[in-house]
Amino acid sequence: MGPLKSLRHTIDPRVDEKFANYPPHILPKMKKLRELIVQVANETESVTAIEETLKWGEPSYLTKKGSTLRMDWKEKNPEQYALYFKCTSKLIPTIKEVYGTQFNYETTRAIVFGLEDDYSEKDIKECIRLALEYHLLKDQALMGLDG
Repeated sequence: MGPLKSLRHTIDPRVDEKFANYPPHILPKMKKLRELIVQVANETESVTAIEETLKWGEPSYLTKKGSTLRMDWKEKNPEQYALYFKCTSKLIPTIKEVYGTQFNYETTRAIVFGLEDDYSEKDIKECIRLALEYHLLKDQALMGLDG
């Protein structure tokens, strides 16, 4: 793989504030997801810019040809955190079809992680890539995934 392209990455200062307020036990997990999203954006040729902002009080990631990707940890469910996808998209149904029980899901809107879950970084990165390129992939069978 050649050198990474130049990615325009903008961050709303409220995102850093949000991260600063996560409890110490969850912060490394949230930082890891954030790192994976930015890494996938860098590695995905069609993504030239990514914006980190807050939507519904949650760190959110927007790309020109993608579907909004959000993530959060909530006090009411302290033993889990999640990666949220647009619930009306084909993203979670497609991910479920390809990855099955490898992940835990919340309806058609999220992949939910337990604090002790050990997930495949490679597979989560594929799920992130689907969201970041959603409008380029949504009409392909299984959005181009082969499992």
